[in-house]
Amino acid sequence: MLNIILFGAPGCGKGTQAKRLAEHYDLYHISTGEVIRSEIARGTELGRSMEGYISRGELAPDSIVVEMVRDYMRTHADKGCIFDGFPRTTRQAEIFDTLLADINQKVDVMIYMDVPEDELVRRILLRGKDSGRADDASEEVIRNRIEVYRQQTAIVAEHYTKQQKYAEINGLGSMDEVFARLAQLIDAKRS
Repeated sequence: MLNIILFGAPGCGKGTQAKRLAEHYDLYHISTGEVIRSEIARGTELGRSMEGYISRGELAPDSIVVEMVRDYMRTHADKGCIFDGFPRTTRQAEIFDTLLADINQKVDVMIYMDVPEDELVRRILLRGKDSGRADDASEEVIRNRIEVYRQQTAIVAEHYTKQQKYAEINGLGSMDEVFARLAQLIDAKRS
């Protein structure tokens, strides 16, 4: 069983690469951002509670996000997963490690996709033209999301570095080039 955390700032390509990796390695793909956006679109209680955080470019509260992942893992524990956008805080990572241990699993590797900030902003603004997402259309909100990531999320790398599970790749280049780097790293971890 293989559990991968795909990690990086908004716009680094996590979602795109996570989908490809999930198919390539026959893993489940869980994107907390997609789950939250789906809940918002459906007008659920969770969606309504999350809408304000998302529109401001802030992180969802740990308790809500961890509960979403816990629910997902209850029904998807038969094979490994790629976690895209989770965990986003050290507290989430600690809870996540315990959650996985309870079902005899562990994080195998956290892969950080490194992309410079100006390129992140450019990618998100471009994506915003098609996505219709308000948080993808404003450079101010985008830069706030990146700053929130730096302050609250980037420190999660320390958690997995201490466990010798942290790895990093260059997130620049074509989708195929980035995918090849990710697959090479994952294959090396598996052997």
